[in-house]
Amino acid sequence: MDGWGWVVTPVTYAAVTRQATWGRTKAEWRVFGIFYNDDRGVIKTDNRSTAAKAADHAGIDIGTYGGHFIQAIPTSAGTFDLLGWGVLQSGKWGALTQKSGAGAVEGGYQPPIKTLRPWIRGGYFYSSGDGSASDGTHGTFFAILPTPRVYARFPFFNEMNNVDAFGELMLRPAKRMTIRSDIHGLWLANRNDLWYSGGGAFQPWTFGFNGRPSNGARGLATLYDVSWDYQLTRGLGVGLYGAYARGGDVVQKIFPQDHNSKMGFVELNYRF
Repeated sequence: MDGWGWVVTPVTYAAVTRQATWGRTKAEWRVFGIFYNDDRGVIKTDNRSTAAKAADHAGIDIGTYGGHFIQAIPTSAGTFDLLGWGVLQSGKWGALTQKSGAGAVEGGYQPPIKTLRPWIRGGYFYSSGDGSASDGTHGTFFAILPTPRVYARFPFFNEMNNVDAFGELMLRPAKRMTIRSDIHGLWLANRNDLWYSGGGAFQPWTFGFNGRPSNGARGLATLYDVSWDYQLTRGLGVGLYGAYARGGDVVQKIFPQDHNSKMGFVELNYRF
């Protein structure tokens, strides 16, 4: 199978991962490196002028270096979990020098309530934005080839020039049922950069990321959502999802008449 070959954006990845156990505490750490290359010659999405971007036909060569640490701590009062993740990026963004980074910290708690099996989580994510469109440096964290829906189930934003503070409640009243609700406060990391969306290269002639002007604002949105998932059989599952996003200053300046949005769906998944 070669579903990626026609896009010609090779990714090279190497990692060292280790698990650790201290009594009942489980942990894992990983250090990794990713090299991304894109010589398609399509116009890149960044905060430079249209003329500057159109004149830049050089490729993208970016190295991403970082690691993560995750830990679950069982206690008599329930299980606590911690997550830390961080990366730095260097290389070239066409004619510009790439210097960017991102990081996340999260924590969770699962109290010993057998009827609902709740899981309460919260966290903070930051990815750098570019502060100047004319200084020869591209400071926007490049998300490479993400799967937006995993991290943004209403994917009007992604991991580029993004600040995301969230709280989450998950309930599992039955072995096959999961109910989850999130609240996300979303901002742009740098008001001089763009509001980015998209999931990366998916065809040869399209860059794969979109960008809208911030108009000097940072507040993107407050997102509320809830989902219900049920595993009917070992391979077949059904899901419901609903979300409401209250647009912040960035969205209001682009859509002054109607800056709030809603999304909902029903889906049937079969895994084999």
